[in-house]
Amino acid sequence: MKSFFAYSIAAAIALTVPTAASSAPNGYRTEPMNSTDFEVIPRARQDVDGYWCAAADFARRKLGAGWQQRIYVLRGYGPSLTTGRRTAVQFSLKMPTNVPQQNSSFQAFAVGESMSVQGANGRCRAIPILR
Repeated sequence: MKSFFAYSIAAAIALTVPTAASSAPNGYRTEPMNSTDFEVIPRARQDVDGYWCAAADFARRKLGAGWQQRIYVLRGYGPSLTTGRRTAVQFSLKMPTNVPQQNSSFQAFAVGESMSVQGANGRCRAIPILR
């Protein structure tokens, strides 16, 4: 009886505490910067597909973007402006206006790079369980 009461209290507290950020199903955190721009912040995973997957999830669920809406890289890897974490990637539903010239070296997230919400959502995949 005591454990049922303890679980009931814990559940009630968990349901009343508001969440400060949005969590994508793949373990990334997303934070809005304004009505069209947002950051994707990794927790444990840090693969490129995971960033795009989280961006698609946030664009659909929180910003109401359609499947054909484009998501643009606003800023590649850098410190988070919303959380202070060391690594984040900024995305936008608007095409960046002042896209700097890109050099020929590989960049995982080049400013101005874009993908449809549907294409980014296609990068979501199950995380393999390592034993």
